[in-house]
Amino acid sequence: MKTYLKLAGTTFLSVLFMVSCSDDENDGMETPEESYSTTFKMTDAPIDNANVEAVFITVSDIKVDGTSLEGFNKTTFDLSALVNGQTKTLGNIDLAAASYSNIELVLDYDTDASGNAPGCYVELAGGEKDKLEATANSITITDTFEVFATSTNDVIIDFDLRKTIKEEEGTLSSNFEFVSMSELSAGIRTVNEESTGSISGTVNDAENTSDKIIVYAYEKGTFNAETETQGQGEGNVMFKNAVTSSVVAGINNSYSLNFLTEGEYELIFVSYNEETEGSGFEFNALLEAESNTVLDLGAISITSALQLDANVTITGTKS
Repeated sequence: MKTYLKLAGTTFLSVLFMVSCSDDENDGMETPEESYSTTFKMTDAPIDNANVEAVFITVSDIKVDGTSLEGFNKTTFDLSALVNGQTKTLGNIDLAAASYSNIELVLDYDTDASGNAPGCYVELAGGEKDKLEATANSITITDTFEVFATSTNDVIIDFDLRKTIKEEEGTLSSNFEFVSMSELSAGIRTVNEESTGSISGTVNDAENTSDKIIVYAYEKGTFNAETETQGQGEGNVMFKNAVTSSVVAGINNSYSLNFLTEGEYELIFVSYNEETEGSGFEFNALLEAESNTVLDLGAISITSALQLDANVTITGTKS
């Protein structure tokens, strides 16, 4: 009996020693980081040039922190069609839950996905194609986005055409090109759709103030009428610091501001009139707008997944 107890005790101590050694060894090892399926989608804020019918870009590769998206093939698509919350799925990649700030879009300027030339171009109202040029073959987006520890993540790449394309003046025909790489990168924002909300509504222009109205969303307190109504940067962009924008259109005079991150926003309603020769629209005035409810248009609070209605009436122009 004593011999049995002695052997049992020895065996127990041996097992305890092995478990202890195993724990000590694991203490120095890194646990594999869990990753989460992340889908990347493209959207756009509308361009305010009436001469532009469409803007096509051809993307040959998309990299996140140097790794290409899975399932992505060279694709050509019309950015100008991806407005009012419309998106195009680009591809997927598994990423750890963290903040990221390095997306690279590799463009093909010469040929589109079908092999036709050019690959990136502006299509004018008359059907003419004007090839877009840039100083580099890829665009590095430095805006930060989050990947959450959830089963799915949808990251939206918002390619704001107002801020990223310029038209050369003084030429006999239209000549469009991308702005400088620094301004091009700054004109593209990235957000995780899960952390965004939207503002949509209708505009009653009973005073018939405008041929066209555009709604601009600004982070509260950032709108400066003196500077924002002047052309800024290489692209001579007005309302440059707006987060996003939407043209009031359709039977109901509706608008939709999408993929707004959490925070407070102010809405700026702007009047445009058709130019005398009918070739486009020019800035007319800032508009006085009143909410049809008790909503404060100068301090709209947006939280995740909130879809807010903001129907307004135009009461006149601001002096």
